[in-house]
Amino acid sequence: MSWLPVPEDSPFSIANIPFGVISTSKSPTPHIAVAIGNHALDLKVFTDDDGFSLLKEASQHLSVFQEETLNSFASLGQAVHRSMRTYLQAVLSEACPYPGVLRDNEKLRAAALIPLSECQTHVPMRVGDYTDFYAGLNHAFNVGVLFRGKDNALQPNYKHLPVGYHGRASTVVVSGTPIRRPTGQILVNPAAAEKVPVLSPCKKLDIELELGAFVCGSNKMGERISIQDAKSHIFGVVLMNDWSARDIQAWEYVPLGKMRLWLGRGVCL
Repeated sequence: MSWLPVPEDSPFSIANIPFGVISTSKSPTPHIAVAIGNHALDLKVFTDDDGFSLLKEASQHLSVFQEETLNSFASLGQAVHRSMRTYLQAVLSEACPYPGVLRDNEKLRAAALIPLSECQTHVPMRVGDYTDFYAGLNHAFNVGVLFRGKDNALQPNYKHLPVGYHGRASTVVVSGTPIRRPTGQILVNPAAAEKVPVLSPCKKLDIELELGAFVCGSNKMGERISIQDAKSHIFGVVLMNDWSARDIQAWEYVPLGKMRLWLGRGVCL
């Protein structure tokens, strides 16, 4: 439980205070925050007011909350992430061991706790690259049926190695971003003997709910990351909407790959 009222149906309980990037009309430069109930805790303001002063091991890392993305914070590793999250949960908890940090600090509460309704979310990290995986058997089969028919829906290698598609990082955007319907080549009559495409706006735009993972840390070229260590390289996860232009994709995907648009909540859980 938190001393800050949290609606029962809120996804942002004290057990789940996701890191994200926000801006407001009063503070238009993007900055890092965590969500709690119907509020965001501005970590730049919190840090500037010595909010982390009782977490001594955090002192050398606090400059990351002066940045506009979570990249530097993510690079610190899971031990630091866990320590800071645990401390923030303690600060926000009903049985708060540090009441003077925020709960009883009226000035800081007024400055650092911002209603989510007043926040604009931003893509929380500089996305340098992304790979889209066919992780679910049913999904892979259903999409395969669309393009290759039921008898050839899954390729022979599907159950033996990950099937991933490299994509353009520029298509990762937050919810609410206006999306232009893609234009490309589509087949007006797929059953015709002669396949003649026409240039047209997409007529079969579909949306898939997917899970995205932000990868942090790095490895030297040629060195593998073991399965046992893989989890430590995941900074967080986010729900994504995958927009696919199915009629354009059906014609172009073999030589060109997928045409995709991505939307996210702009938070890292």
